[in-house]
Formats: sequence, C-alpha cells, structure tokens
Amino acid sequence: MKARTIALVGAGNVAVHLGKALAAAGHTIAAVCSRTPESRTALAAALSPATPVATPDFRNLDLDIVILAVPDAALAGVAAALQVQEGTMVVHTSGSQPLSLLDAVAGARTGVFYPLQTFSRAKPVDFNAIPMLVEAREEETLQELEQFARSISQQVQVVSSDARKQLHLAAVFACNFTNHLLGISREILQQANLPTNLLQPLLNETIAKASQFHPFTVQTGPAVRGDQNVLQEHLRLLQNQPRYQQLYQVLSESIGEVREFGS
Repeated sequence: MKARTIALVGAGNVAVHLGKALAAAGHTIAAVCSRTPESRTALAAALSPATPVATPDFRNLDLDIVILAVPDAALAGVAAALQVQEGTMVVHTSGSQPLSLLDAVAGARTGVFYPLQTFSRAKPVDFNAIPMLVEAREEETLQELEQFARSISQQVQVVSSDARKQLHLAAVFACNFTNHLLGISREILQQANLPTNLLQPLLNETIAKASQFHPFTVQTGPAVRGDQNVLQEHLRLLQNQPRYQQLYQVLSESIGEVREFGS
C-alpha cells in the first residue's frame, strides 16, 4: 500500500472517524480545515502531525488527496472555495451528491469516497467492515481511489452517482427511519415505566430475519394480520401524540397494502 498525504475538510462525525481510520492505516493527515477553530484544532491534535487551517487553500501543501467530509448543504460552497495544486485528487464523502459537484475545483482530479455507515462521535466503528463506495471519471484516478479505499476497508465497490443516490435513499429507510422508530419505542416504554431493554431480543431477531429473508415475507404484527381492533386500540393509546399516531397509521396502511398486493 502506498501511504498518502491527506487534507481533511470538515471536522464532524465522518471526518473524525475517517481521519482516525486513515491515520491508523499509515496515511498522513497533514491538515484539517473546519469553520470553527475549536473543532479543527481538536481533530488536528488527535491526528498529529496535522495542522489546523481556517480556509481550504492548499496550494502551498504537497497533498495526494483532499477529502471533503462536510454536510451536503455546504459541499458546493466548499468545492467552489477549495484551491489545490494541479493534479491533486479531491473527493467528497456524500451519499447523495453527484461527482460533477466537484467540477468547480480547478486543476483537480475528482472522485467520490463514500463510507456506507452511520457515525456518532462517541461510538467507535470498524472501517474494515464498512462498504466504501467510490467513483471517478478517469480510469487511472478510479484505480488509485480503489486502492486507497482498500487500505481501510475490505468492501470496496464502484458505484455511479445515480446508483449511489438510490443506495442513500435505501439507507435512510434502513437506518435513519429505523433509528427514529426505535426512539419512539423507547419513549413509549419510558412513559409506561417499563425497562427499555425488554425489546432487545425482539430487535435482534428482527434484524437477523431481515438479513436472512426478504423483510416483506417475514412481516408480523397487527397490520399484516388485519387486526383492526388492535390497530384502533394502538391509535387510541397515541391520541395525545398526534404525530406518532399519524406515523403509526401511515406505516400500518403501507404494511397492509404490501400484504394485499404483494411487493
């Protein structure tokens, strides 16, 4: 593996975990750029010998790769402000934004370096098991990016911008929406003074079955059975939480439609 010299733009959850994984793999993080002095200083200190910088002007640094790990809404603005030496590879880590968004970076070779995982600051992750989805226009750049991705992950796949958008959409359903529903479940248990760990065996079995079978074929519960009396009682219990009640009804109707018409 060829060690790379890298600059990170961003100091959020993705940048923190990615920076640590790259440093552990033998790459050098030379600079960390972020809007807030505290965040870039803290991450640079954790990724020594990285230097915290206030603006994404890297023309005086001899870098192999610049990684833009910033929120999607900020990506276009950061790309427009970024300045690098001719031929530097510049990649973003977004699941939903196209490769073409980096066309604004003058003189750069561009690509996508998307880790398909949920990141929280306090929860360590094993990058070796995280799918790394890469994209580039030029074959040489793509091969280099694939090799770079394999330095931290055993699962590297080339995915186009259009396909990555669909994957990101699926990930929102699988991760973000599921996490939100788990939060609602926890609230319901807490309001009833019930231990929150009571659901853990159920969650484990649900994930295990969904991994082994098509989830629609192993759907259980009152909605798939058409138990209207149970559905109505649950809606009554949620009458003081109208947003949760509406969500319960929409999901139950969707389950019922899949049961009736098939997936």
